[in-house]
Amino acid sequence: MELKKVIAITQARVGSTRLPNKVLMNIKNKTLLEIHLGRILKSKLIDELIVATTVDPKDDAIVGICKKMQVQYSRGSENNVLDRFYQAAIKKNPTHVVRLTSDCPLIDPQLIDAVIDFTIKNDLDYGSNIFVEDFPDGQDIEVMKFSVLENAWKNADKQYQKEHVTPYIREHSTFMGGTLFKSDNFACEGKYGKIRLTVDEQKDFEVISILANDLGEEKRWFEYANYYENNQKIKNLNSNIKRNEGFRKTI
Repeated sequence: MELKKVIAITQARVGSTRLPNKVLMNIKNKTLLEIHLGRILKSKLIDELIVATTVDPKDDAIVGICKKMQVQYSRGSENNVLDRFYQAAIKKNPTHVVRLTSDCPLIDPQLIDAVIDFTIKNDLDYGSNIFVEDFPDGQDIEVMKFSVLENAWKNADKQYQKEHVTPYIREHSTFMGGTLFKSDNFACEGKYGKIRLTVDEQKDFEVISILANDLGEEKRWFEYANYYENNQKIKNLNSNIKRNEGFRKTI
């Protein structure tokens, strides 16, 4: 039986168009990036974690956080994120790669492990919980065989496919009617897709701040989601922001 090596790569840069420097914003003397990385490090199935940032000098601040937390980092293209992601992965010779993004500070490590386990046990080329958007925005997890990532790196030729890493894979997945990549969706037991636990705008940051201050930084995703759902004041802050707006703008 092949020994599995699972690495997680999270994308991080300070040059967000809608909320610049968002990963450096602070909650209780911790940056959002530190909270995000701290939660990922609690995963039991990830062998190595790498932050894929850019060569832009502005992202030296991200490198500084990585060094402080003793987390590996790789620097690459600002706009061709697929290439940045691939170059970070190839150095590690993994069997599987987990894709995460740093605008999800409250990503759930147990959910990460569940999607990894689901993907490997079913021998999927690509498994995720985003085909059907029932998990809260901000709990997005994608797991792929390295060979699949390499295929996308070699063959994706559209700008949005390079900027968002996995559209080429999803478009050619069996779940979406394609033939190249055996794929499936990790299903959610409820309907939480309208809940925002991500940070794209200032209102999102205010929501995350409330959740982290009221509940702490160690809760499961559904504990944050239920607290969000039962507090109208929180819901009113960011519930009108559209999911995946950045991706739609790119297309």
